[in-house]
Amino acid sequence: MNKSQNDEMDMKHMHHDQQMKMGDSMEHMDGMSMDHSMGNMSMMHMGNLKQKFWYSLILSLPILFCAPAMGVWLPFQFSFSGSQFVVIIFATILFFYGGWPFLTSAIGELKEHQPAMMTLISLGITTAYGYSLYAFIINNFVNPAAHVMDFFWELATLILIMLLGHWVEMNSLMSANDSVADLASLLPDHVQVKQDDQWTEVPLNQVAKGDVVLVKAGASIPLDGQVIDGQSAVNESLVTGETRLLKRKQGSSVIGGSINNDQTLTIKVTKTAQNGFIANVSQLVQTAQTAKSNLQSLADKVSGWLFYAAVVVGLLAFIIWSILNNVQTGFLRLVTVLVIACPHALGLAIPLVNACSTSLGAKNGLLVRNRKVIDLSPQIDYVVLDKTGTLTEGKFQVHQYESLVSDLNDQKLLALMAALERQSSHPIAKSIVKKAQQQQVLELTAQNVTNLTGHGLKGEIAGKEYQLVNQQSLKEQHLTIPELAVSELTLSYLVCEQQVLGYVAIGDQLKPSAKKLIQQLKEQKITPLMLTGDNESVAKKVADQLEISEYKANLLPQDKNQIIQELQQAGHHVLMTGDGINDAPSLAQADIGVAIGAGTDVAIDAADVVLVKSDPLDIMKFFLLAKNTHRKTIQNLWWGAGYNIIALPLAAGILAPIGIILSPALGAILMSLSTVVVAINASLLKF
Repeated sequence: MNKSQNDEMDMKHMHHDQQMKMGDSMEHMDGMSMDHSMGNMSMMHMGNLKQKFWYSLILSLPILFCAPAMGVWLPFQFSFSGSQFVVIIFATILFFYGGWPFLTSAIGELKEHQPAMMTLISLGITTAYGYSLYAFIINNFVNPAAHVMDFFWELATLILIMLLGHWVEMNSLMSANDSVADLASLLPDHVQVKQDDQWTEVPLNQVAKGDVVLVKAGASIPLDGQVIDGQSAVNESLVTGETRLLKRKQGSSVIGGSINNDQTLTIKVTKTAQNGFIANVSQLVQTAQTAKSNLQSLADKVSGWLFYAAVVVGLLAFIIWSILNNVQTGFLRLVTVLVIACPHALGLAIPLVNACSTSLGAKNGLLVRNRKVIDLSPQIDYVVLDKTGTLTEGKFQVHQYESLVSDLNDQKLLALMAALERQSSHPIAKSIVKKAQQQQVLELTAQNVTNLTGHGLKGEIAGKEYQLVNQQSLKEQHLTIPELAVSELTLSYLVCEQQVLGYVAIGDQLKPSAKKLIQQLKEQKITPLMLTGDNESVAKKVADQLEISEYKANLLPQDKNQIIQELQQAGHHVLMTGDGINDAPSLAQADIGVAIGAGTDVAIDAADVVLVKSDPLDIMKFFLLAKNTHRKTIQNLWWGAGYNIIALPLAAGILAPIGIILSPALGAILMSLSTVVVAINASLLKF
């Protein structure tokens, strides 16, 4: 879509502050997303709408006071010698100044072979101006006795109302992004970064991943990162909506834009300004208007139908009224039909709801990456839940470890397992390494450590290959599974040369909101299904505690994926929630994939929705948001297009025999009113 230099400067001015916060990459992203999100509405051609409206209003004053409205002189109107020349001069300036945005946008639509609302508006104002110019020439130079009625008054009101409607829409679109600007303003302009053992102040957009930054008490945390020194209470309410102060200490993750309340923190940056939480929210909100859902596709089709319907009905009205009355009357009906059929409100109906929905979700810890899931959510009848990290905290603790062979003591067993796990970031691995640190047995190093998908891992220690695997792996290797009294804990076995050397028993705890989630799912007639790679006894214990009747244990990633496929083949619609790398295939396979925000990047990338606060109960928030968004979308579709069912016949003059006729000006008012209603209705979206 071509943009004039002034238009481009206007848009850059509106986003200047936010772009300065986000850096060069974010500036590029903002420009691209705004181009796309407003492309269908041709907003980028509109320039400074506020200025254009007020200047057009001034240009319209002589026309409104000196040109008859629909051939009738209103009480406040007057004429004088030469007033018709004043009217045509101001009408010509107004047509090209106020109407230019619509005309250039229409050219773009026609070049793309997609005539839509701008084409209809342009057709209406061009027809009104062209016919009025013809009437002026006839009345003043050819046949003054003819008294051909002009449409200068209608032209002026039409352009004013259209500009006003676009101005209102632009404000609505910008207000839908207000939360993004608020989030961006939370980030400081400069950051204290450690360089050569000294703290140096550098611009925010120059901070790289891995840099160490200093955040003093009362200051904003500049970027997503991990605390490496210090302990403090952090306020994330402005970022994620979490109202409680959260304790953050060494090893804790923090989100850029949070407020550090108590003590100084030293933080290692994990995500820069271009790809951190706030940047992701910004991108999601600004691109929400381009993500086409099923309803959006329907709206596009309706817009096309309206265009052709308007042309056909308008031409029929022109022909019939020209025959029954005169050409001027026929032309009047044609102009009225083209004005009132403009699908401008329809083009705004869904994008505005999407923008408001994404913004509202972000404020409440929900990042909706795929807009299509909003339409799918009412059909969900199965919610598949991973256990570790989703229903449980994922904060493992070693409860017991024991050697099962005489030539290996317990401490050496722990040292071997810790050596294998030192390179892993999995919560179970961290708990084993932590236990080894406490027992001061972290003296061994493993080489060539590789992941055994769905089983565990293997590596070489002192020239021997060791495996640290789960019970399923023992079964597949036909190894004897020890009978232990800790079967309700997560068990991992150390194997070397086809011999089970020992085991470690690790415990986890349920998330506080997990049971409430299961209860609410059941109340909504949605079946919860827990899938876990853990052993049967651990899975049963968790399922019993949460009152989950359907669960499956000892699963590999491909097993989870297969179960979801089977549910879908049986006609069910599935939402999957998980946080690990092994959940990524299932998240992608499910109708809706929901990733726990504290999970791995792979899982988050495969998901449609991200729960920022890692609270499983936020799944119910998503269902509520989706339900309300879907309802608002349907309402806006009716407001945006439904009125045409009645308006088109009225505009064509079907009720003229009983005295009901719509003028072009009234048609413009009705169209703009529907646009305003759509904007207001979208802004009323709430949880």
